[in-house]
Amino acid sequence: MMSRPRLELAKTPPQARHHVTNKMSMQSKSSFNAAELKARFNPEGSPLRRQQMVMLEMAQVLDAICTKHNIPYMLYGGTLLGAVRHGGFIPWDDDFDVALLRKDYKRLMEVLPKELPDHIALQTNDTDKKYYYFYAKLRDRNSFLDEGLYDHPFKERGIFIDIFPLDRLWPFIHRMTFQSYAFTLIRKDKSCSEKTMRKIRLLTWVNRHFTFPVLRAFCKITGGNKPLMLDLGIPFHLEYNINDVFPLGRCQFENTSFPVPANCSNMLTDMYGDYMKLPDDLDHVYHHVEKLEFFD
Repeated sequence: MMSRPRLELAKTPPQARHHVTNKMSMQSKSSFNAAELKARFNPEGSPLRRQQMVMLEMAQVLDAICTKHNIPYMLYGGTLLGAVRHGGFIPWDDDFDVALLRKDYKRLMEVLPKELPDHIALQTNDTDKKYYYFYAKLRDRNSFLDEGLYDHPFKERGIFIDIFPLDRLWPFIHRMTFQSYAFTLIRKDKSCSEKTMRKIRLLTWVNRHFTFPVLRAFCKITGGNKPLMLDLGIPFHLEYNINDVFPLGRCQFENTSFPVPANCSNMLTDMYGDYMKLPDDLDHVYHHVEKLEFFD
């Protein structure tokens, strides 16, 4: 099949770039040698740097699609931290995270299958019957990535970026909904037999179509000042003030600008505490990848 033409990438409005830079300048500066970190973790041409460039290219495609369809989203997690602290990828980081409100997430899931080029796959419960996470991934089809145990059943296993939905939820409801049973089954049956996958698919289907909609409805009708959280079923329970998220700005990340929260400092403090400080033990930073292959 012929690939779709590459989408034109959105440019950073100078006023938006200046606005975000002013907010960043108010934070304490971290003292580290960027060149030394790059030489140690992700020098040009290294497998990790090649992986980062594939993720960046997918993120640029995503940004162009979201810009075209007026779908607001933002950098999230370690990717947001990298933008603020490093001006791009954290040197040892091997994933890329974005987040958006659930109503916008639903629109994006409708748009992406029509807009993505052929070498990028959308991975959701609908596109991959053995995928049981409650957030989407974009997958590069010109690579293979092995995360270890939990991704073995998945149909698409290329380099990925994560797309997280956000919603206004009661924290006690959120903590009830981590799909731990699915992960327990995978740990017990490392071969991911069809019997195990049937149980996981049933659990995922029930949660998607019954349990989670009921709990979301409860959160909606009970009123109150609910925090913004990752959607139900996602095992991270951090709470955010929606006023720290909107209005979105844009911030430089590598050679591109991407949307970021209105108050990056508050968001990153909620996630990491003293976010400008490097980890104390750089010899044992977490990696997702156990095996990585490129097909080009």
